[in-house]
Amino acid sequence: MAGTTPTAPRAHPAGTGQGPLRRPRAHADHTGGVYGSVLAASVIVGAGTFGSFPRLELVLLLLLTGVVFWIAHVHAHLFGARLAQRPPDLAVVRRVCREEWTIVKAAVPPAVAVGVGPVLGLDVQGGQWLALSVAVTGQVGWSVAAARQAGAPGRLLVMSTLVNLVLGLVILASKLWLKH
Repeated sequence: MAGTTPTAPRAHPAGTGQGPLRRPRAHADHTGGVYGSVLAASVIVGAGTFGSFPRLELVLLLLLTGVVFWIAHVHAHLFGARLAQRPPDLAVVRRVCREEWTIVKAAVPPAVAVGVGPVLGLDVQGGQWLALSVAVTGQVGWSVAAARQAGAPGRLLVMSTLVNLVLGLVILASKLWLKH
């Protein structure tokens, strides 16, 4: 937002579950979505490169990978820096689980794309390409949403979009390259 300056994180009283490590994370949902979309795209490339996975298997692989990485992010966030200070309370655990959940949410649209492939007349490989396109589109969309929510000026919004688009194109190119 023009004319506003970011504020420093506030320390909260002990016992509130919001210690000095509690930073404003207005962008948390969207950045998790970017990460989850890149993860989903990578799973699709890997699955398509190393064999022809049946649709249900790929849908489950996408969703389970998203859940595993969500758990890993929650664990790292809760125990990486907090363990040295004190164990997190239930309120902190719930908040971190919510903040990181978009990693899983980002895997859902590509998984749905794989699932609807037959309805669209796509074979397994066509479904993979559709899911990969959905994942890359999601990645770019999440990055735009994150930049907007963070109040990034127009040029940074464009830069974020371009960086994520290039990353998506690298993933798409790797699928093509690994098939040959």
